[in-house]
Amino acid sequence: MQTTLRRSTTAALVAGALFTGQALAGAPMVKEQAPGYYRVMLGNYEITALSDGTVKLPVDDLLLNTTKEHVHERLASNYLSAPLDTSVNGYLINTGEKLVLVDTGAGSLFGPTLGNLVENLRASGYEPEQVDDVFITHMHPDHVGGLMSDGKMAFPNATIRASQDDADYWLSESNLEAANEDAKGFFKGAMASLNPYVKAGHFKAFEGDAQLLPGIKAVEAPGHTPGHTMYRVESDGQVMMLWGDLIHVATVQFPEPDVAIQFDTTPEKAVMERNQEFARAADKGYLIGSAHLSFPGLGHLNKADKGYEFVPANYHGGL
Repeated sequence: MQTTLRRSTTAALVAGALFTGQALAGAPMVKEQAPGYYRVMLGNYEITALSDGTVKLPVDDLLLNTTKEHVHERLASNYLSAPLDTSVNGYLINTGEKLVLVDTGAGSLFGPTLGNLVENLRASGYEPEQVDDVFITHMHPDHVGGLMSDGKMAFPNATIRASQDDADYWLSESNLEAANEDAKGFFKGAMASLNPYVKAGHFKAFEGDAQLLPGIKAVEAPGHTPGHTMYRVESDGQVMMLWGDLIHVATVQFPEPDVAIQFDTTPEKAVMERNQEFARAADKGYLIGSAHLSFPGLGHLNKADKGYEFVPANYHGGL
């Protein structure tokens, strides 16, 4: 009788916990995000945003043409602070005939919070061996580091395309020798990432604005680097512009496009290109994607006061 009573009491307690939502034991925290990819259709093209991860940047020390106090105010108004968790994004374009990757993330050239792009490419349903072309916006390490993996070409069947101006600058031994110690790492990262493809005959530079594939055009936007390039993607009348590093800190640079960053090779040119492209994007209303906007980094631009307002693309669960 007592055994039956105990069993009935235990069953009642368990049932009560289930119906009241009370946990019987604490579950361990997972502390991981879902795989970092997100898809949209652009006309007949499939666009997959790929996350390489995030990196904490001391943007209050890095931004130019402003003050540290003002940067803190702008960040705080958006519930942010420095150092700022900054996304590193790449974009995979499936035209139906070609698979094109724009930028490759940092690979092993940065710390442990980056280097996830290839893993997320696989999670999205593709393999690196399927990539036909890799288009590089510029040769900073967080954009080219993913070209190599464990000393091997991560995209062995791909042709790498980038501006001749960037190749001439970042792959130059004389520029490496003349660079200060802080900059030498940028040159070494570019050389380690690109030179194996150059030697294998898998690198093909282009000059200025260039039609690279049907529906995909390189648009020169120098300033951040000598050959910094955007990519215009168009299908069935729909347009997306992939900006690369046209912008780094949305909270500050959208309302104030004249704010530059210390990573810019020529800040004045970078500011000019940013102002021109922001005006075009707001006027034409096309979709934009950018390497350092919060993942997936897709949205539109509206004119607002003296600057601009970023409108993130609305999430939808199916294509």
